[in-house]
Amino acid sequence: MAPKQTKAEKKIAYDGKLCQLLEEYGQILVVNADNVGSNQLQNIRKGLRGDSVVLMGKNTMMKRSVRIHAEKTGNNAFLNLIPLLVGNVGLIFTKGDLKEVSEEVAKYKVGAPARVGLVAPIDVVVPPGNTGLDPSQTSFFQVLNIPTKINKGTVEIITPVELIKKGEKVGSSEAALLAKLGIRPFSYGLVVLSVYDNGSVFSPEVLDLTEDDLIEKFAAGVSMVTSLSLAISFPTLAAAPHMFVNAYKNVLSIAVETDYSFPEADKVKEYLKDPSKFAVAAVAAPASASGPPAAAAKEEEKKEEPAEESDDDMGFSLFD
Repeated sequence: MAPKQTKAEKKIAYDGKLCQLLEEYGQILVVNADNVGSNQLQNIRKGLRGDSVVLMGKNTMMKRSVRIHAEKTGNNAFLNLIPLLVGNVGLIFTKGDLKEVSEEVAKYKVGAPARVGLVAPIDVVVPPGNTGLDPSQTSFFQVLNIPTKINKGTVEIITPVELIKKGEKVGSSEAALLAKLGIRPFSYGLVVLSVYDNGSVFSPEVLDLTEDDLIEKFAAGVSMVTSLSLAISFPTLAAAPHMFVNAYKNVLSIAVETDYSFPEADKVKEYLKDPSKFAVAAVAAPASASGPPAAAAKEEEKKEEPAEESDDDMGFSLFD
């Protein structure tokens, strides 16, 4: 039988294990472990076995080990972990996909009763219906102002009642009533607080971003850059197309108002002199988009009818 380790030996072993994990893994999930039991934690370890390691410990020991390891390796990126080690937290070292590991951790939640003095993490609503309690138990409901009636010798709740609000402490009456009704309103498990990825620290909400979300945010950023560039007349890659279009509009306006001209301006001037040509262009566009059958029908009509000469042979488009 191996001799029992002293406190000093345990600290040395823990320090060596933490430093080894920091060296081996580049991705870490910082998780909150409030109200998580040892059996539940053991199940989480089994579920993550393979590409992830769960390490719990005292915050002071973890901070000390991280600080010493950063000094030894010269990698100050590890120091970003120290501000995150506050409260009842643990570390999950992983080589897998961070989102998948986070989702796996969230699966291991266990229902828990409402204990006196506990801060409610969610709103607790008692549903209407038969409670199965005899009429002598109505005092609990009266204290909590829950409307009830006696139905077939048992107490029945008439309407749903918000018993406890999120953030409030559970009182003795609320805890006793929920216990009598057999309601376990809370569920607890490891909750991811922060994500460490090779020196970068970010919120776990980032893991939920999809490719569409990233494209949307990128497009919003490009739009802001474009607006700013146009407002201060500073050329950027995002604003360049708009600047060219605006410059073309300005040159075209000058050409229309003066004798100066160029090929594109000639077309515009011609339309302005004879607005009826707008109608010709509008009719020509749908006709060209009608497809091969319509074109073939027109060819047949030309073969059957003699061609007519026309003085107006200027059916061009403004955008040719």
